[in-house]
Amino acid sequence: MNCLARREHSIAELRTKLAARDYKPEDIETTLKTLAAEGLVSDERFAESFVAARMRKGQGPVRIRMELKKRGVAAETIRLHVNDSALDWHTLAREVRSKKFGTAKPFEFTEKARQMRFLEYRGFTGEQISQAVGED
Repeated sequence: MNCLARREHSIAELRTKLAARDYKPEDIETTLKTLAAEGLVSDERFAESFVAARMRKGQGPVRIRMELKKRGVAAETIRLHVNDSALDWHTLAREVRSKKFGTAKPFEFTEKARQMRFLEYRGFTGEQISQAVGED
């Protein structure tokens, strides 16, 4: 319960944390099933809060997908929350670029490449990056 009091966790994350503390595997599974049945742990809720938090940090869908997968969230849950139609990744990419580099679009190849690498590192797709740096 102490782990859940701080932030949302995926079921796989909790399983790993409890195993690291030398709890018996059968006790871990029983505990996780009980917590899930009571609604105290949910991969859906974890994915929703994780996506929102990472978007606030300016990260793109590619990076968020990778991190959710690494945390043991099911592919269908990831797809549901990252591909949500209410999320505007193109606008976020433009905002992240302008916050870091200013509102003026890059004209020199080297500057454009630098900005594109930055957005790629942040986890945006090629289409989102092209639109953010002004390529049509």
